[in-house]
Amino acid sequence: MPDRSLPAHKPALVEKVLLRCAGQCAVCRAWSHQTICESCLALYARPQPRCWTCAARLPLELLGRPQPQCGRCLREPPPLDRTIAALDYSFPWDGLLQHFKYHQALELRESLLERLNIALNAADVTEPDWLLPVPISAERLRERGYNQSYELARALARRRGLRCEPELLLRLRHNERQAGLKLDQRAANVRGVFAVEPLRANRLRGTSVALLDDVMTSGSTLYELAGTLLQAGVMSVQAWVVARTPEPGDG
Repeated sequence: MPDRSLPAHKPALVEKVLLRCAGQCAVCRAWSHQTICESCLALYARPQPRCWTCAARLPLELLGRPQPQCGRCLREPPPLDRTIAALDYSFPWDGLLQHFKYHQALELRESLLERLNIALNAADVTEPDWLLPVPISAERLRERGYNQSYELARALARRRGLRCEPELLLRLRHNERQAGLKLDQRAANVRGVFAVEPLRANRLRGTSVALLDDVMTSGSTLYELAGTLLQAGVMSVQAWVVARTPEPGDG
C-alpha cells in the first residue's frame, strides 16, 4: 500500500486554510458538519484490541478478552496500571496530530479529544483523582506557543469532571526531542527529567493519576513520569493517549 501520510513539514498556506475551513473534512475534504467526516471515522478509527498496560496493538482474536497484555509487558511490567490509546499513530492521525502539535491547528483539538473520550468510555476506565498533562520545557513552550498535552487535558478534564493542575508536574531541563532518537535511546533521554512540585506534593500523595499525552511511541516518557509519581506517593498511574505508534510489523 502506498504511503499516504500527511507531510510532517510546515503546511502550505492553502492547506492551512483548508484545515480551518468549516464544513470540510480535514482528511478527505468532503463537505461535512464535523471536522472529520463519518466516512473517514468509520475507515480510520476502528477499535483495536490493545495491551492493557502499554496499549500496543494485539491480534484481533484477543478483542474482548479481559486485561490482555503483550509479551513485553508480561516480561517487564511497566509502572502503569492501565494505558488507553484511541488510535494508531498512522494515516490520517499522524498528520493531523503533527498539525495540531507543531502548527497551532487548535481547531483539531475537539475531534482528537472526542476519539479519546470514546475510547475511555468503551474501556470503562477507573476515573482517577487527577488528570495531568505531560509537561514540556520552557524552550519548547516558546517554540510552539502552547503545550498540546495540556490543551487536550484541560478540555478532557472539563468533560469528565476531573481535577487538572499542570503545575503539579515539573520538567527540570530541556532535552533532545524524543522523535529524533532511536527507541533504545529514548529512556536515557528522559531519565531524571521530571519531578513533582515539592510545595504541592502532598496534594498527590495517596491519590490516583492519569497522565495525558498526544502520542505514545516507546513509552519512555510516560514510564519515567509514572515512576516519578509513584516515588512521590501516588498510589496508581494510568496513561491516556490519543495515538499509539504501531509496533514494527503491524499493518
